[in-house]
Amino acid sequence: MSGSLLALSALIVMQPAKAADWSDNSIGYRYGTKFAEPYNDQDLTKNIINFTHASGYKYGSNYLNVDLLMSDHKDDNAQEAYVVYRHTLDIGKISGKDFKFGPVKGIGFTGGFDWNTKNDNSYASKKRMLVVGPTLMMDVPGFLNISLFALFESNQPIGVTSRYRYDTHPMLNMNWGIPLGSSAFSFEGYVNWIGAKGKNEFGGPTSPEVNFDGQVMYDLGTQLGMGKNTFKVGLEYQYWRNKFGNPHNVPGSLAKTPMIRAEYHF
Repeated sequence: MSGSLLALSALIVMQPAKAADWSDNSIGYRYGTKFAEPYNDQDLTKNIINFTHASGYKYGSNYLNVDLLMSDHKDDNAQEAYVVYRHTLDIGKISGKDFKFGPVKGIGFTGGFDWNTKNDNSYASKKRMLVVGPTLMMDVPGFLNISLFALFESNQPIGVTSRYRYDTHPMLNMNWGIPLGSSAFSFEGYVNWIGAKGKNEFGGPTSPEVNFDGQVMYDLGTQLGMGKNTFKVGLEYQYWRNKFGNPHNVPGSLAKTPMIRAEYHF
């Protein structure tokens, strides 16, 4: 069953987007001084540059985010790349049937991956993860999607001679982008609950994670005559408990990180 799910996920990820009905690209920047990393008991400063692509076509949607994270000297002046890709097939659009019920406007099936690399001196993550599962698309202004994923994750950090595969584990994900009435503000972000993934690559225990990342953004571009939602600025906050599955007694496993954020959309 796992092999079939992985194969299906790979097919979804590789499927071309055909002609897009809509698309949105953005380049963003965020900055904070209260980042945390497991086994580091200091507050870390990071500058983050990101590229995001979102698009929709006849049968579904694509989402791609690439973060380039640059840490200060308390994290070895490390540089990290983290890539997230998701492809959602809309079951109603494929079948020609209406799957609306209650607050749900549609049902989808999502596949994708996470990929990262980091060049710090203590862990040097090389995460690879496939993601697959159903998605509910809620009937709200903007969007709100709720997904239940199976995660197939592996890593090969410093000191591990071959790629280590964690137990398959679940993730409940919500992501949203909701305008706040007729104002120039919007509430955007995601929250993940991730189950424990068995023993880590060094034989230690793992714990369930909670990762909330929300931002209140202001459409400054309209005020500057650049066009609606072209340039947005705002405040962001991340709460991450048991980061990367590390138990709560590990220093740096709890992050409470306020940030400033700016985005240019094109």
